[in-house]
Amino acid sequence: MVTKLTVLAFYVGILFFIGYLASRKIKNMSDYYVGGKKLGFWSIAFSARATGESGWLLIGLTGMGAMAGISAYWVVIGEVLGVAISWFFMAKKFKRLSDCYDSITVPDYLESHFKTNKHTLRVISATALSLFVVIYVSSQIDATGIAFESMLDINYYWGILIGFVIVMIYIFFGGFVAAVWSDFFQGLLMFLGLVLLPVVAYFVMDNSAAIGSQLHQIDPALTDIWGGNEDPWINVFTMVGFAMIGLGFLGSPQVYVRFMSIKNEKQIDKGKWVAVAFTLLTDAAAVSIGILARVFFTENGEAADEILGVGGKDVLSMMTEAFMPFIVTAVYIAIVLAAIMSTIDSLLVIASSAITRDFYQKIYHPDIKDADLTRFSRWTTIVMAVIALVIAVSIAYFSPDRQVFWVIIFGWSGIAATFCPVIILSLFWKNYSEQGAIASMISGFLCVPFVKFVLQELDSVGIYFEKMDVLFPSFVVAMLIGILFSKLYPVKSIKSKNKF
Repeated sequence: MVTKLTVLAFYVGILFFIGYLASRKIKNMSDYYVGGKKLGFWSIAFSARATGESGWLLIGLTGMGAMAGISAYWVVIGEVLGVAISWFFMAKKFKRLSDCYDSITVPDYLESHFKTNKHTLRVISATALSLFVVIYVSSQIDATGIAFESMLDINYYWGILIGFVIVMIYIFFGGFVAAVWSDFFQGLLMFLGLVLLPVVAYFVMDNSAAIGSQLHQIDPALTDIWGGNEDPWINVFTMVGFAMIGLGFLGSPQVYVRFMSIKNEKQIDKGKWVAVAFTLLTDAAAVSIGILARVFFTENGEAADEILGVGGKDVLSMMTEAFMPFIVTAVYIAIVLAAIMSTIDSLLVIASSAITRDFYQKIYHPDIKDADLTRFSRWTTIVMAVIALVIAVSIAYFSPDRQVFWVIIFGWSGIAATFCPVIILSLFWKNYSEQGAIASMISGFLCVPFVKFVLQELDSVGIYFEKMDVLFPSFVVAMLIGILFSKLYPVKSIKSKNKF
């Protein structure tokens, strides 16, 4: 325990040092929210991936690999495609436009792009961000508690409190720069830890060449890439649900604010290869860790939840303890926390920007000084983090059998369904109107809870919506509604639209 705590203390010390260095670079709101738009491709690529993956990757996806088997690789395919499309086809165009508009938040970009004097888009954007980001952050705080409990044997509630305090200290002082720099450090830890573990486990395990046959003996469905259910439509909807998680990379603000902050388009050309390679290797490694754990720890036909925890939440801690030297196991604790905290810090900056800039400054106090606004944003960050902490504790108390994978995906899907269709259509369709964008955002925003709490509860078809989950249908609805309303309320003057 002493060794683990020492390694953890060293890791936290590095984060605090990063926060201190970053704080010295904060001179105005642009510095606090987008790093002055001067950041390089290595830091941005790792930061974007660390933020997009989070505790979902190390705790959620490893667990999903153990529960679903080979079919969980559909998540890898979907994520790689989503990241590749985002970096190769959307990033440079978005960077060019956001620089032209001098935007430092996604609502800034939307309001400038549609040349509106109203604040409707900004209000909807900020409201959606505030709500779903808090939910998303609460799920990450929940994952922090699980990590402390399973890997350090520290009480769950003490774990979430410790993780919360650590993030608050360095993000309070360093803002976006601290988030990006710490994400680079934490993303590097995630990459090395995830890629190394399945390789070591594979060569150490007895009869590792027969992993496939052993997995098949446990449950034939685990070796079926389509899911192995007797109902073929269940398999189709499951595959779609897994693969379509990658849609969230096509415009989510926590990812796209990093394209705003990168130094220039040449840096995007370099960063895209780093981002895609990171995604492919880490996601594939996470699923593989889960599959190897299912084989290694299954004895006497026991249910997976009884061995590996609900939803496989204990997979990573059990695998590191089984296959890694003790001192390296201690490092993996830091890696898990790195994944979680790299998302919490970035999301809190995004949520703070929604309240501080998009509500407080742009709508109510346009003449406020940067120094006062920066101070206000820091306290806003703390307030929203406390709200997320309360939600996390409540979820843990009232839903002890929750699966981390799907709780995190709900918050991720809410942000993605609200913003991704709008970003895509605004970049590639010149006839996309402000009314269409408003309709897209509202429909995507509302469709996520509707699918989750209404359609998934239906007796006849609910199971299919449950397997497909909320993102894909919400995304499609938002796209179609946006196109329909743009046809009904067309752009008044296409010539006035910015041509990029």
